[in-house]
Amino acid sequence: MGASKTEIFTNEQNQLASMLKALAHPARIAILQHIIKANACVCGHLVDELGLAQATVSQHLKELKNAGIIQGTIDGVSICYCIEPKAWNILAVQVDGLFASYKQPTTCC
Repeated sequence: MGASKTEIFTNEQNQLASMLKALAHPARIAILQHIIKANACVCGHLVDELGLAQATVSQHLKELKNAGIIQGTIDGVSICYCIEPKAWNILAVQVDGLFASYKQPTTCC
């Protein structure tokens, strides 16, 4: 979506679209699942866990961080990542609201 069109949508719509776009890759889902399973900051284990090149994992982490879904802290020479709780809650509320708003009609095309 071009930058010239985002202004016609609400901040919530743009935020949700940005977060969902960041989630729209199986490697990023796997990264999030690993971070959630670890229930802690994850440093450097993702390359071994995913079987992807370091550069590829770094790019996926960058996308998730840019979307605000994860946060990173520097620990020596590595960066440790964890879920950003506030953003995760916003994402959950917005997705839940989107799905809850659908009421199955009795007839449909």
